[in-house]
Amino acid sequence: MAVSYKKLWKLLIDRNMSKADLRRAAGIAPNTMTKLNRDEEVTLETLGKICAALSVDIGDIVELFEGA
Repeated sequence: MAVSYKKLWKLLIDRNMSKADLRRAAGIAPNTMTKLNRDEEVTLETLGKICAALSVDIGDIVELFEGA
């Protein structure tokens, strides 16, 4: 399974929020943001922090699909 965070980036654009704003609001490390930018897997704890900071459900920020 491959993961995509395109929904997260669109949500940030819709809310006029930068990635740095998200990082601060969710309390996540810079290296975790790098993983998100590269569509790499991150922990459920991290995804939970992002969901809490944005008041959304995990399906609103992440998409899983078959692929590389």
